[in-house]
Amino acid sequence: METLEQFIQSNPPSKELKRALAVQMSQSGQSYRQIRDILQVSIGFITASRQSYKRSGVAGLRSNYWGTEGYLDAEQKQSLFEWLDGQDAWTLEEVIDQIEDEYGVVYQSLQSYYALLKAAGFSWKKAQPAHPDKDAALIQEKKRT
Repeated sequence: METLEQFIQSNPPSKELKRALAVQMSQSGQSYRQIRDILQVSIGFITASRQSYKRSGVAGLRSNYWGTEGYLDAEQKQSLFEWLDGQDAWTLEEVIDQIEDEYGVVYQSLQSYYALLKAAGFSWKKAQPAHPDKDAALIQEKKRT
């Protein structure tokens, strides 16, 4: 079983480290106010950390959040990327429709679609045929000199 000291030495993520240090400092007799000022945490954080450690040991100090599961799995993403590569041209609306029709997924934000396109190696930014600030007359004048 991992001890509190071993856990601290294992270089855990900062929030987990603060929990462990709060427990260790309170066990060594420091007041909650001292701990609060040193670690820049609330007294409630210290209390919750101590209770969690008392109830579950070092495992209680670890973060249980690992993010949400994506709507499309790796196989579905690969299939979508192949569909995108197979198209001569497509619009974002067509991509949105394809994802909804094929997989039944509708993202809440356009940013999610942009992230999928980026993962597929595409850019959603429109290319310009020429620089928008190009001044043909100025270029000709500079060529003469």
